[in-house]
Formats: sequence, structure tokens, C-alpha cells
Amino acid sequence: MTEEHKNEKTCNDGEQHLDEETLFVVSQTFKALSDPTRIRILNLLCTGEHSVNEIAETLNLSQSSISHQLRFLKNLRLVKFRRAGQTLFYSEDDVHVMNLLKQAIEHASHH
Repeated sequence: MTEEHKNEKTCNDGEQHLDEETLFVVSQTFKALSDPTRIRILNLLCTGEHSVNEIAETLNLSQSSISHQLRFLKNLRLVKFRRAGQTLFYSEDDVHVMNLLKQAIEHASHH
């Protein structure tokens, strides 16, 4: 092992190797945050629960586009929903990822 590798710092409390499941989850989280529409949806959900129609109207996007993105975010357990009659209301479901998003937005606003 080279001196450079010995001194290399990692982000996970000194562990140098990540298992495959952790790598997959981390990469999927960053994939979710790499899409502008998903960022806009998650940013809106930081303000509270919203129906699909409210999200579509606020973001000026089609309901089908929003539904597609919400399905992706729900599969990653980043958002959750509740049903009231025929209306689905979405809210954030992962405080860690939402904090990461808030930090990234804050970081970007300083440039």
C-alpha cells in the first residue's frame, strides 16, 4: 500500500471498503438528487405535504410527469404518501436525504 493510500481519509468513520448494498443505495440516492425535476419536487415537499395536483400546478409540469417522478422517489423511500379518497398526498420520508438536499441548495446559493 502506498503512503498516499495509507493517509487517505474516508467519509464512513475510517472504514475503507463499502459493501455492494451500501454502494448501490448511495448511488441511487445521488441519482435521485441528480434530476432537476426530482430536486424541485423534494424541495417543495420540504414545505409540507402536497397532492399530486398541487405539485404539478406549483412546478408547472404535467400530472403524469410528476407521478412518474414520485414513483421513482417512493421506490427509494425518499417520499411517502397517504390517500384521502381518490387524492394522494405526498410528503418527505427520509430526513437524512432531505438534509443533504438542503445543504446542497445552501452550498449552491453561496456561489
